[in-house]
Amino acid sequence: MRREELGDLMAFRRVAEERSFTRAAARLGTSQSSLSLIVRRLEERLGVRLLTRTTRSLAPTEPGERLLAALGPAFDSIEQELEVLGQYRDRPAGSFRITATQHAIDTVLWPKLSPVLRHNPDIRVELFSDLALTDIVAERFDAGVRFGEQVEKDMVAVRIAPDARLVVVGAPDYLANRPTPLSPRDLTQHDCITTRLPTYGGIYAWEFEKDGQELRVRVEGQLIFNDVGQVLRATLDGYGLAFLFEDMVCNHVAAGRLMQVLDDWTPPFAGYHLYYPSRRHASPAFSLLVNALRHQKP
Repeated sequence: MRREELGDLMAFRRVAEERSFTRAAARLGTSQSSLSLIVRRLEERLGVRLLTRTTRSLAPTEPGERLLAALGPAFDSIEQELEVLGQYRDRPAGSFRITATQHAIDTVLWPKLSPVLRHNPDIRVELFSDLALTDIVAERFDAGVRFGEQVEKDMVAVRIAPDARLVVVGAPDYLANRPTPLSPRDLTQHDCITTRLPTYGGIYAWEFEKDGQELRVRVEGQLIFNDVGQVLRATLDGYGLAFLFEDMVCNHVAAGRLMQVLDDWTPPFAGYHLYYPSRRHASPAFSLLVNALRHQKP
């Protein structure tokens, strides 16, 4: 196989996985028009259409899916071996993609990775903010971040943060003329600022536990967001009660800008874990990132 043909196959794979010429071009560092020309040239050489294109979508055809399935393991193996070869360099190097929530990025990933990246300029990291429980293998991420109880059993899991806690808070102005909720069921009588989870396509049901009793309450309100930062701003503005991470609101509670309720119904749970496939090669650069993120108990 000529080098040009190998490059064409790699370009097709990226377009098929990204479902977009624009995103694939950005990942490959080329132009959208050049990438389109490459795929069209590959289709002409093979004599079959590999991609179905419309004005709004792009997807592999049946032959395209077969080719993509055949290319995946081969290119994955090549990429992993090239990454391992990086250990022979004078300093760690490699590119890594990690998917996590914005809260995890802001409070754990960035504070811990920033010093490492500053002293290792040959390591490149893409932090992708997403609320979904992303399939990191299918979406070609090197690792993901989830709470401990959400990590699948076939993954390597490394704790990167202490236990977490979600608490119910509201602005004093909001609670001044309303009864304080004494049980999670009382929340159905309140305006609650909710979050839509893309994985399930629905509104997140608030989860509570006390003395072994678990409750899930489907709350409602005027506002729905898909970003916890926006939820916090709306809560501070008095639009209702919110279910937020304790570390996001503790300063506001201490300063009197927010009030916490149902404290005895919100115990801590297993905090953030970095997870990745057990078959993944641990290159020096990847090991450096994992060790930097690893939670150190006090």
